[in-house]
Amino acid sequence: MKELQTPNRGLAAPKQRNSDGEKADIKAGRVPEVRQGHPAKLRQKDRDARWTLVFGKARERNDGTRHAGIAIPLFGYKNHISIDRRHGFIRRWDVTDAAAHDGAKLRDGLLDRTNTASTVWADSAYRSQANETFMESHGFKSQVHRRKPRGRPMAPHIRRANAARSSARAAIEPVFAHQKGPMALTIRTIGIARAKAKSGLANLTYNFRRLVLHERRPALA
Repeated sequence: MKELQTPNRGLAAPKQRNSDGEKADIKAGRVPEVRQGHPAKLRQKDRDARWTLVFGKARERNDGTRHAGIAIPLFGYKNHISIDRRHGFIRRWDVTDAAAHDGAKLRDGLLDRTNTASTVWADSAYRSQANETFMESHGFKSQVHRRKPRGRPMAPHIRRANAARSSARAAIEPVFAHQKGPMALTIRTIGIARAKAKSGLANLTYNFRRLVLHERRPALA
């Protein structure tokens, strides 16, 4: 049995120093007026990347609430991937700007219907009625984390269920650790097209390395 897992990880890009007017134009999909007629300067502006906040892991208290986490600003993109839990291969992926909503990618081709199992493990960012309906109608079984109720402590049984899901979903973390560590994946290009190309090659390279690892295991046993 293999289960799909669908997280994302931020990819920092070179920071842009834009005026408020330039930021408004970029968000609206317009070319900033000061850059019009200057193609060389325009090529140095990343108009696809966006700012977001990356929150550090916050420890959970006994009552189900969490300590305050650290919010780190990030300018760049997100690498969304799904893997199979047994072998750890990246089966589907996509790249968006860093401000894109995570949960929407679940319904946008990130799940692999050719996989031999139907269980989906993902964090609470992917928990929505639209996603639950989508998974049910397409034959997937949801093991997506449940969110903490606003203004109330999380029920003990839900906290225990989330902890059990975390033990399965943790299999995704080595993928990003390997890409950020031994592979030293960074985005230093401009534009989402190049970011997608670089991330796609990194994902493919990771699968090659994973395949070598699996092929060597019988010989090492």
